[in-house]
Amino acid sequence: MYSGSEDGTVKIWDLRAPGCQREYESRAAVNTVVLHPNQTELISGDQNGNIRVWDLTANSCSCELVPEVDTAVRSLTVMWDGSLVVAANNHGTCYVWRLLRGNQTMTNFEPLHKLQAHNGYILKCLLSPEFCEPHRYLATASSDHTVKIWNVDGFTLEKTLIGHQRWVWDCVFSVDGAYLITASSDTTAKLWSMSSGEEIKTYQGHHKATVCCALHDGAEPSPC
Repeated sequence: MYSGSEDGTVKIWDLRAPGCQREYESRAAVNTVVLHPNQTELISGDQNGNIRVWDLTANSCSCELVPEVDTAVRSLTVMWDGSLVVAANNHGTCYVWRLLRGNQTMTNFEPLHKLQAHNGYILKCLLSPEFCEPHRYLATASSDHTVKIWNVDGFTLEKTLIGHQRWVWDCVFSVDGAYLITASSDTTAKLWSMSSGEEIKTYQGHHKATVCCALHDGAEPSPC
């Protein structure tokens, strides 16, 4: 397990052992951490605009990027096959890099695209899952109350999901990429059809902002 904190650290935990196993110092509040599909690197984004790759094998920082100085990196997402990484910031901008493997195990970032996705903050960015192939999408959730769906091939706008009344903090794709669930400060979560861009259902019951969502959408576990 891994965690990122406003205390400026990324920590690695072993669920079978007490306490933190490793700690990496980012020197600014950590807003987002993702695990590379190679299972040997963590990528973090912080409040000062730094993106760092933490090599779990070498136990050190192997790469550091600053797409915009003093502009908080709010969210990171990595394509399921490790080919792309997207960073979203407080200026509504997404930076896209190809991830290339060098002669060593270290991941190299090749700039691919800069996308001005929203006028407000981007609070979450998310690339579509493997079983969405051959379609590849990027979802961006924003303080402008919308979620936008972008085609990764050219980063053209496919759909704008309109229905939330306040900031949209989080989103998650279904395992086949056919649906998207969103969470908003308007106290609701919503289920959307990716094919039509229409709202299917609204989940109500919270009395304050709904800031995160998750979906169990895999195969049922076999009985013990």
